[in-house]
Amino acid sequence: MNKNETLHYLDQHGIKYEIVEHQAVYNMAEMEKIALPHPEADAKNLFVRDDKKRDYYLLTIKGDKRVNLHQFHEENNTRRLSFASPQDLKEKLGLEPGSVTPLGLLNDSHHEIPFYLDSYFSDQPRIAIHPNDNTATIWLDPQDLLKVIKDLCNPVKVVKMSSNQ
Repeated sequence: MNKNETLHYLDQHGIKYEIVEHQAVYNMAEMEKIALPHPEADAKNLFVRDDKKRDYYLLTIKGDKRVNLHQFHEENNTRRLSFASPQDLKEKLGLEPGSVTPLGLLNDSHHEIPFYLDSYFSDQPRIAIHPNDNTATIWLDPQDLLKVIKDLCNPVKVVKMSSNQ
């Protein structure tokens, strides 16, 4: 799904969100420069794969954290992890680098990619993510995001993600 299809999907499912259109951003440093509202809600999204290139995972963490993939793999009983390639990202989620978002799971036709959400967002009123396009940011209730993904039947886990800062 592209941005418009994603927003339509959210509307059709009664998911409330706030949206701001902006220039394309490819990383958190660029995101900070455009001074969007609700910086405490900023999320960083990582698409990773195991060392055998068999299993893929989508991780969403607080925007100012740097996740330790080694520690994540140990705490979540996965094989060793590294970042997936741009080709894998396009093939599995239909996304380009810089556009990674939990809503990319709308494009996971096999509903096999597990989603891991940083527990930081559990008690937050909103989370900021892209709507499958890095020229816009939407804010929605993290519980609504989890409902969308659970309704897709992708595995979902809310876990404490340690930062290596």
